[in-house]
Amino acid sequence: MVLVRIAIAGGTGQVGTILARAYHQRGDDVTVLGRHPEPAPWRTVQWTGTSLGAWASTFEGCDVVINLAGRSVNCRYTTQHRREIMESRTASTTIVGEAIRACAQPPRVWLQASTATIYAHRYDAPNDEINGILGGNEPNAPDTWKFSIDVAKAWEEACTNAPTPHTRKVLLRSAMVMSPDPGGIFDTLLRLVRRGLGGNAGDGKQFVSWIHEKDFVAALDWIVAREEIRGPVNLASPNPLPYAEFMRDLRRAAGVPFGLPTPAWLLEIGAVFMKTETELVLKSRRVIPTRLLESGFQFMFAQWSHAAANLVRNRQPNAVVGAG
Repeated sequence: MVLVRIAIAGGTGQVGTILARAYHQRGDDVTVLGRHPEPAPWRTVQWTGTSLGAWASTFEGCDVVINLAGRSVNCRYTTQHRREIMESRTASTTIVGEAIRACAQPPRVWLQASTATIYAHRYDAPNDEINGILGGNEPNAPDTWKFSIDVAKAWEEACTNAPTPHTRKVLLRSAMVMSPDPGGIFDTLLRLVRRGLGGNAGDGKQFVSWIHEKDFVAALDWIVAREEIRGPVNLASPNPLPYAEFMRDLRRAAGVPFGLPTPAWLLEIGAVFMKTETELVLKSRRVIPTRLLESGFQFMFAQWSHAAANLVRNRQPNAVVGAG
């Protein structure tokens, strides 16, 4: 087995932990960079995400650098939070680019986090990397939705503009990554279902895009192995589905016969008390992974009903997921 050296910047959250765990278990040399790293089975290094330091030597001779850094968007979009969300992404991406450029032996590939939220809110057709419509100009869309798209565009632009001529760059437009770990989006949804709150949100017609953690890890491996894959890549199941069907399948997997619906107006009130934004639930994200499919990638969990059953069966209520 060939030892692969992988550095994950901003890798102490849920997605970073999913990747670090998978790479560590198969024997790769994994280093996770975080602002407040905690002890882990893999190597951890502290960084600021804003300036070069000793951490930059981690990239020297690496096979893969993955940058996931960015403040959580699960908050109210106040002026301060908007600034923190934007700056945490653009500044960290810029400094990752500077560290790569300074390497005598730069990484072969830079996988840069982005988001499927960059696409327009729509019901009529799916968005892919080739013909998809980037958002920001939808009529009657809330200002918070446009802000999220502005962030995604600036995030990608910071990576694209980084001068790293010897390192291939891929923009990971990820849908929600579903894992059985506590503290993640699937855990939150399953708890809602088990409390009888897993019904429609709004009219239930908005599309949900998602990807099982095993497909997420496998897709990154696929991308790393293929030099021809560059630029934006959608990381999502090929079968997004309306929220009503999404929650119905989750209720079936959890053995819960019903779920109370929540109208949009009540979601808005609840979001204020929960200090979050309704965009996370109400925006229609109908995203398909054309570039992965056309390159020959095969999903293990292409259908949500199959994925939901697997995730419920493997839920780990006592496991620990890295924070922040």
